[in-house]
Amino acid sequence: MPTAILPNDSLTELPKAWVTGSQGLIGAELLRSAAQFAARGISRETVDLLDATAVADLFRRERPALIIHCAAISRSPVCDTQPELARRSNVDVTRHLVELAAGIPFFFFSSDLVFDGKKGRYVEDDAPNPLSVYAETKAAAEEIVRLHPRHTIVRISLTGGKSKSGNRGFNEEMKNTWLAGKTLNLFTDEYRCPSSAPVIARAVWELATRQVHGTYHLCFAERLSRFEIGRLLAEKHPELNPRINPSSRKTYQGPPRPEDTSMNCTKVQKELSFVLPRFSDWLREDRFGF
Repeated sequence: MPTAILPNDSLTELPKAWVTGSQGLIGAELLRSAAQFAARGISRETVDLLDATAVADLFRRERPALIIHCAAISRSPVCDTQPELARRSNVDVTRHLVELAAGIPFFFFSSDLVFDGKKGRYVEDDAPNPLSVYAETKAAAEEIVRLHPRHTIVRISLTGGKSKSGNRGFNEEMKNTWLAGKTLNLFTDEYRCPSSAPVIARAVWELATRQVHGTYHLCFAERLSRFEIGRLLAEKHPELNPRINPSSRKTYQGPPRPEDTSMNCTKVQKELSFVLPRFSDWLREDRFGF
């Protein structure tokens, strides 16, 4: 059974793990499912990660045995309109945490969007070529993290789940659109490998417990277009009167978007005690209310 999150003065029996971005979709799931570590959530209410001095003071007081860095500005519109803030939050904060964590393992969440989408089925050794400000900050942060001798970079894709705010998972965003009576226009020719926060959290805790380091792709074992993802979710929730229209990147006018950032997860699968599922199978199981 998962170990309960312990209050700050009780994190003594198990090694302490800092989880930044603990109010986000994956961060919250990491806290919920912690078993071999005493998970300590680091959120804006705990400390401002942009305040390097305050973060360093807290690190020296608490002396965590592991940092799992989930926090980031991940919404592309925010990154595009505030690129300096995105770089400070996604690159500079990562650099500072890496420096603090010089003597302990450091996990970093990156993204499939570091790739330009021209190839698909990407493996860990493929060269990044980011097309957006957000992706550029993730690629730059990866280079910093690789200097850490005990780093683990986890590249993820579209992530679903149930968040406190009700709008963090891609499934929640789609369902909220249908609840509002709106129609989703989804590309039939843009591909990702959707996954879920509970599966990602389980895999990360296994990697941390086994002290596995390096770069890993972590997502579900199914390449789907955005339209296919929407169709599967719509079939799951007919009560929402879901409406989707197929569209194409060929008629899209806007910032560059990668066509196919699907990832090969063979490397991480060898390290896990369970099989990464297919998104369609995960929906049928319905263990987490997708």
